[in-house]
Amino acid sequence: MAPPARRGFLMPTLIIVGALWGDEAKGKLVDVLAEGADYTVRFSGGNNAGHTVRLGEKVFRFHLLPTGFLRPGCTAVIGGGMVVCPKSLLHEIEEVSALAGSTGNLLVSGSAHVVMPWHERLDCLEESLRAEGIGTTRKGIGPAYEDKAGRRGIRMFDFIHPERFRTRLREILPVKNSLLKAMGGEDDLNEDAILEEYLPLAERVRPYVTDAEHHLAEAVGAGRRILFEGAQGAMLDLDYGTYPYVTSSHPTAGGACMGTGLPPTRVDAVLGVCVAYATRVGSGPFPTELDDETGERIRQAGREFGTTTGRPRRCGWLDLVALRYSAQVNGFTSLAVTRADVLSGFQEVRLCTAYDLDGERTQRFPTDTDALARAKPVYETLPGWSGDISAIRTYDALPEALRRFLARIEEFVGVPIAVVSTGADRSEVILHHPELLW
Repeated sequence: MAPPARRGFLMPTLIIVGALWGDEAKGKLVDVLAEGADYTVRFSGGNNAGHTVRLGEKVFRFHLLPTGFLRPGCTAVIGGGMVVCPKSLLHEIEEVSALAGSTGNLLVSGSAHVVMPWHERLDCLEESLRAEGIGTTRKGIGPAYEDKAGRRGIRMFDFIHPERFRTRLREILPVKNSLLKAMGGEDDLNEDAILEEYLPLAERVRPYVTDAEHHLAEAVGAGRRILFEGAQGAMLDLDYGTYPYVTSSHPTAGGACMGTGLPPTRVDAVLGVCVAYATRVGSGPFPTELDDETGERIRQAGREFGTTTGRPRRCGWLDLVALRYSAQVNGFTSLAVTRADVLSGFQEVRLCTAYDLDGERTQRFPTDTDALARAKPVYETLPGWSGDISAIRTYDALPEALRRFLARIEEFVGVPIAVVSTGADRSEVILHHPELLW
């Protein structure tokens, strides 16, 4: 498929989005592409997400930090659309810095909301009281976003000013203790104990907190390269995902604008990242799930266990119907296909190109979650490929069967493939259409 004509904005802004249900190895691609970036920006979620980057023998696990933090000379930004656990953030800064030896700069938007102790407690209680859990990580992310929407939250700008923090805490804590008690919680949270623990954390976080939105606006005006790093996946979006089995924020391309102040008119390119198969963590409909030996083979070969939770991921064949819907919602200008190496050795591979829904065949993704749960996948079967592909560095050198597989994805979704990942390491990647990225 021929790449579309590139739009000529003042500077390139590239948004990287998980195309399906997350866990698509976005962290590695952000790290690779951050080599040419001046800024890398996280715009949604919290430490309920995880990205893994492997550099030789070193393995970096990110939960809050943009992976561009690894790049000296690159500024990493935590946007105002995020919710931030200060303990997790400080621990991650120390851990990554110690392992990397040198890192980039970090800015934290003062508009980002703080995850407090009651958020985690409420998350655990709510999940335990649900008749059917939705798969929350129990890290307090959902309740923090609830408080943000209800105008009960504590922002970073409040957190780093002791008197403002004390005032907000006195206003909020009695209400939260009453709510926790009503839901079956045992011990009240103590104001003095929270202040004793969190005021020192606020002092340590203070040097990073700023009006990051102005920094990014100035960077746009100065023609800097900015990489917006999505967490999770588009099918977990609060509005357009498989509700209620979704996250509490917007991991879609539009979320990059809402979570950072980036004007939609300044978006230059959107890269959708999908695995050569499909995965999902937690509950919710997953039409192509393989609850059999093939699914387990994919899970073990791909090491499909959550970076944040360690939970085994549900695995299945790649769902092109869902992927095309995601391309529609996000406006993908190109695709990246990762973990192509995991399917090496399969005699045959499959792609879902339609659903059987209540006796009728459709290629339209049902936005009604109950309808999606009834959908049965209709597959196309293609020849598989074999051998170690991790050392291949050009698209034309890939096995013919893999190239046919990739071409079918492009044809069905209507979006060109710009990147193919052939292994876990930073170097194991093919930039097929780099002109679509920067």
